[in-house]
Amino acid sequence: MPKDKLLNPARQRAAFERVRKAHQSEVAEDYVELIDDLIAVRGEARGTDLVERFGVTHATVNRTIQRLIRDGLVRSEPYRSIFLTDAGKALAARARERHALVRDFLLAIGTSREIAEQDAEGVEHHVSDETLAAFRDFLKRQN
Repeated sequence: MPKDKLLNPARQRAAFERVRKAHQSEVAEDYVELIDDLIAVRGEARGTDLVERFGVTHATVNRTIQRLIRDGLVRSEPYRSIFLTDAGKALAARARERHALVRDFLLAIGTSREIAEQDAEGVEHHVSDETLAAFRDFLKRQN
């Protein structure tokens, strides 16, 4: 490990804080993106659909949906579908755009499509705006 990293606690703290923040928003982004996809394809999103696709329990989905309601990203009524608010739709669009940009960058540098899709799913939540801009510029130069 480089010594300069260990000697600079403020830099280390900032890096860890950024990762923690990304982890917090990652779940919300994944949920609103999937809810948006389900609504587009099926006309509705139900908790059971989320359980099936995320491979989590009903309790986990219910807790997450309650947090998304609290955060103003979704609305739901008992025994009804889950709907995105305008803020939820905007977050889903931003997440989808970041995913596509990361995936396209990975494809441009030679990653297989399957792996690029899988890796983009994780990277999209943790990459900075500066890095996304660099990816975008790289892709423009390739065309």
